[in-house]
Amino acid sequence: MLQKTHTLAGLLTAECVVAYYHQPFLTWEAGAALLLGCLAGPMADIDKKGSTMAKVFLPLSWALQLLRVKHRTVTHSLLFILALFAILSPLPDLFLWTAVLSYASHAFIDMFNDQGVALLWPWNKKIGFLPKFLAVDTGSFAEGVIRLALGAAVIVYPFVGGGLGIG
Repeated sequence: MLQKTHTLAGLLTAECVVAYYHQPFLTWEAGAALLLGCLAGPMADIDKKGSTMAKVFLPLSWALQLLRVKHRTVTHSLLFILALFAILSPLPDLFLWTAVLSYASHAFIDMFNDQGVALLWPWNKKIGFLPKFLAVDTGSFAEGVIRLALGAAVIVYPFVGGGLGIG
């Protein structure tokens, strides 16, 4: 999936976490969590040379390239998500769960693609949700529909699901 799809998935996930913690959306904390979700959503693609995240976090991307990390393996795995949780565990719960779940949304969304992800890495078998003939190709019309649905949900959710409390 494209970076903009992952960004929207991360943002929607962050909105859900903000609502779960009963944090009004119009606060600095919620704003920081939403920004974190936008960044964490596409972050797993740091292992893909030329991706936006690889360009933004170039030294990390280079390190992954030197280690010959293949796309949709280590950075898309449950093991990596658990390691991320352990590293970020000192953060307040709102930010911890926003970062981890928004990051995890990336692998979840990619599992609708025919390539799947190595969710159980180091076992390199790639797992996907759909058979190849139903899978969503990156940049396809189907991905555009998913992105449109995610965008609509991002706009609507704070009003119907999360409440827009001011403080």
